[in-house]
Amino acid sequence: MLTELNITNFAIIDELKVSFSGGLNVITGETGAGKSIIIGAVSLLLGDRASSDMIRSFEDSALVEALFDIGEKEELREKLQRMGFPGGDELVLKRIVSRTGKNRVFINGQLANLSMLAAVSESLINICGQHEHQVILNAENHIDILDEFGGLFSLRSEYTEGYNAYQSLNERIRDLLSLKKTRGEKEDFLRFQLREIDDAGIGAGEDADLLEEKKVLTHVRKLMDHAGKAHDVLYSRSGSILEDIRGVIAHIREIKKIDQRLGLSEQELDTMYYQLEEAALVLRDYEKSLSYDPARLDAIDDRLELLGRLKRKYGATLEGILKKRDDIAEELKAIDSVDEEIEQISEAIKLHRSKLLEKAHLLSRKRRETAAVLRNAVEDEVHTLRMEKATFEVMFKSPVDDGEDVSFNSKGIDEVEFYLSTNVGESLKQLNRIASGGELSRIILALKKVLAKTGSVGTIIFDEVDSGIGGATAEDVGRKLKDVSEHHQILCITHLPQIACFGSRHYRVVKTVSGERTVASVEALSENDRLDEITRMLGGAELTKKTREHAREMLELSRSK
Repeated sequence: MLTELNITNFAIIDELKVSFSGGLNVITGETGAGKSIIIGAVSLLLGDRASSDMIRSFEDSALVEALFDIGEKEELREKLQRMGFPGGDELVLKRIVSRTGKNRVFINGQLANLSMLAAVSESLINICGQHEHQVILNAENHIDILDEFGGLFSLRSEYTEGYNAYQSLNERIRDLLSLKKTRGEKEDFLRFQLREIDDAGIGAGEDADLLEEKKVLTHVRKLMDHAGKAHDVLYSRSGSILEDIRGVIAHIREIKKIDQRLGLSEQELDTMYYQLEEAALVLRDYEKSLSYDPARLDAIDDRLELLGRLKRKYGATLEGILKKRDDIAEELKAIDSVDEEIEQISEAIKLHRSKLLEKAHLLSRKRRETAAVLRNAVEDEVHTLRMEKATFEVMFKSPVDDGEDVSFNSKGIDEVEFYLSTNVGESLKQLNRIASGGELSRIILALKKVLAKTGSVGTIIFDEVDSGIGGATAEDVGRKLKDVSEHHQILCITHLPQIACFGSRHYRVVKTVSGERTVASVEALSENDRLDEITRMLGGAELTKKTREHAREMLELSRSK
């Protein structure tokens, strides 16, 4: 249930804070006062598209924030937990629209995105206005409405799970049959690829080793020169480092014969000498191992060129080529067993289809049973809305036997569409061919009333519910809204006093001019103020004592019904 709504700098709203109660909350006001602006602000919390045009003039950003009581919505609390948002019995949704385009969404104070907002708010608020009309007029949605009313979504989910598995098997067998048609050509091509990779005899890391060897061969003369000079300095030339170190060791030995206080170890110096001598020998052997081999360099270039060509064809690395080789081998194995797999999957499809057909027909039978109940319930509601001769029907386009010629889809085998006849002698017509806005508003309200007990959404906002109606029909609509409010919190924007008088709480939107700016505000009405507002709605500009008494009578009668 929506308990508080805060709107800041949205359209002509400067700052608005309003608390709502359960039951039927009616919102009235002069035409153009800004009632629909409130709906536009709330729609942002449903994930609707935002525009900088929504921001109040001369302001940088607009804010819409709502507090919901979700104490009885266990599924929603679990969903919030799964999504990583802090839980509890209260939920705060906030959306900030900025002129810079840096719009932000918060769920319980935590930064979120629009898809998360839509996923959370879908079970909180339903705006029943022009968009809702379009949803109900669209025949594609009728099967969902029927399934919701009949509590068939669980059964449909079981069917859908089987349907998805069935579709996967069909997709697999199509691939296999296509493969079978081109098997010969495909197999030859794959064997060529496999042979090309195998003939190359690729070793893991081979390209890095070859590049290192190429670098050595390219600079072999420089390496020989450095190694020879280093060997000479250490060992070969007269006055080499090792020769000098031998002299140093001899001097230290003579010193220590006389004075043991010298803190130099002969053993450490000997070790250093032998290490340098070993280094000299390594340099000598390294120089001897080097030789310029142009044939080997050409062979390395040829090998690297081959590996590069294979990389361009099969993978960016040698490891990628080897993985591709394994994939090709697996594909060849699959081609060899394609006939056997086709036979296995064909049997699986028969089995799945049989089970799916059984579930589809069960779902279809349940829908037909539900359709009869829905038809009677909707007709009963419509008849009390001054459409006494209206006939409502749920039309099916689907097989009723257990034959094989059945077309499956993700929702079953049924095509469902609602039809209505509003007068005696008129044939049933599709809902989207109903010309009268008043008739359409009443049929939508009737559906809402019927679906009220099954719907999971907490708050329903009715905008334009009074379109095309008036008088006694408006009174009937008000009574229906009151009935629906027993199961859902209702926010209803209306111009009709016959509807407004049924509200359990009444709000008035007022537009004023402050300084040089227009400001819209919402005020909760006391009983006295409410009487004044109903009087205004009845009498327009001329408020007479007789009109006020009429308003008082309407309020009293609405409470007694």
